[in-house]
Amino acid sequence: MADEVKITEPKVEETSTSTPSTIEEKPKTVTEKAAETATTAKDNVFSMFGGGGAKKAAPKADDDEENDRSGSAKAQKAKEAAEGGDEDEKADEEEADVHFEPVVHLTEKVNTATNEELEEQTFKMRAKLFKFDRESREWKERGTGDVRLLKHRENGKTRLVMRRDKTLKVCANHYVVPDMKLSPNVGSDRSWVWNAAADVSEGEPEAQTLAIRFGNSENANLFKDAFIKAQSENEALFSKTS
Repeated sequence: MADEVKITEPKVEETSTSTPSTIEEKPKTVTEKAAETATTAKDNVFSMFGGGGAKKAAPKADDDEENDRSGSAKAQKAKEAAEGGDEDEKADEEEADVHFEPVVHLTEKVNTATNEELEEQTFKMRAKLFKFDRESREWKERGTGDVRLLKHRENGKTRLVMRRDKTLKVCANHYVVPDMKLSPNVGSDRSWVWNAAADVSEGEPEAQTLAIRFGNSENANLFKDAFIKAQSENEALFSKTS
């Protein structure tokens, strides 16, 4: 038997085809670098002026809600404090018992005697009185006020009294005696002139020529009638005492 010939196949070495672990990046072109720089600058500008903040809208809403709750709580506390303050003020007003002493003490009214207490008024009319000045030979105003005829309750005699407005100072004071004569003033139907032998308006009896003027002729005639009536009543009384 022929000897067996062993044939050995040559061993073929396997070549490695594995991909290297690191891949070299392709260098960026000048255009790509400029675009990337522009995008970064744009994002920075938006962030500076409030841009790009849309993603954080949810936290802002939460903050607003929290601020609303905080503001409502503050408003409620302020309202309660105000109501409490009003109640405190009312309580202070109710409890306050202030007593003030008057600065000016009022005195009791003093009644001044006018010598008219025992007389009855029979006539009263508003008028203006004049006095004839013998030195200057002209009429001078004595005052404006109420001319009155006063009749004494005991002796029955009537006198004419006139006081100035406001001051109440006497500007005529004499008895209506029978020898007096009323004469119409020249050129007037509402004015009378007469002579008083003893007018005491200035204190001492003094002869006066007086003139009185009324608002109209009707009032002047009413005065004349009352004056003549007083003369008639006084005539009998003065004749008894003479």
